[in-house]
Amino acid sequence: MLRIRLSMGGVRKRPVYKIVVADGRYSRDGKFIEKLGSYNPLLPKDKKERIKVEFERVKYWMSKGAQPTLRVSRILGEMQLMPMPKPGNNPLKAIPKKDRKKEETKKEEPKKEEPKKEEPKKAEAKKEEPKKEEPKKEEPKKAEAKKEEPKKEEPKKAEAKKEEPKA
Repeated sequence: MLRIRLSMGGVRKRPVYKIVVADGRYSRDGKFIEKLGSYNPLLPKDKKERIKVEFERVKYWMSKGAQPTLRVSRILGEMQLMPMPKPGNNPLKAIPKKDRKKEETKKEEPKKEEPKKEEPKKAEAKKEEPKKEEPKKEEPKKAEAKKEEPKKEEPKKAEAKKEEPKA
């Protein structure tokens, strides 16, 4: 599939991108079919040199079935060559990374409240079957009693071991 995408160039900390038509299977900076323009993100938005695009060639390749990537479609939308894509739903993008955990915990709390609304329904079911719950409460008590017995035996074994070396 043909893609209209950005190919990275420039040096470290100073990127410059070429807008190219390439096969989707090729690497980002690899082989491309045709260069359609350039994009320099370091320049201010009001400068014309920031985005240079050959509109006729973009229209030609789109008629041949080339699909622009999301970033390129935004650039073309700014140039009013095609409609602007719908913004994505990333509500955490504007929140600093260190504060995101606080926001996530706030979102999880309302989820915990939702099951509480369902509990009254469960309470009605519990009222109908109180006999089944009583034996369940007794079983853990028996298990606790069993757990206590081994604890008492362990000190006896330790005393027996102490006596053996003396003899």
